[in-house]
Amino acid sequence: MLFTDLNLSAPILKAVAEEGYTTPTPVQAQAIPPILEGRDMLAGAQTGTGKTAGFTLPMLEILSRAHNAKGPRRVRVLILTPTRELAAQVGD
Repeated sequence: MLFTDLNLSAPILKAVAEEGYTTPTPVQAQAIPPILEGRDMLAGAQTGTGKTAGFTLPMLEILSRAHNAKGPRRVRVLILTPTRELAAQVGD
């Protein structure tokens, strides 16, 4: 499987490719499709397996699709982390 198989838009695929990635990790391949479908996701995997990209890539895709949506502004994303250090890492 490649990132191009995951229904991500051209700008996101370009950004991923510019970082040198072509193949999603197992956690990314399993998480991205259901998140794009609007389903909740809970994933656990070792450090360095791509969990952050596994939720941020589809999150960015969904936000870019809804960028011009009309109506009241709502909370669009909530990311919870168990530690301040992890929150800083996710933020970066």
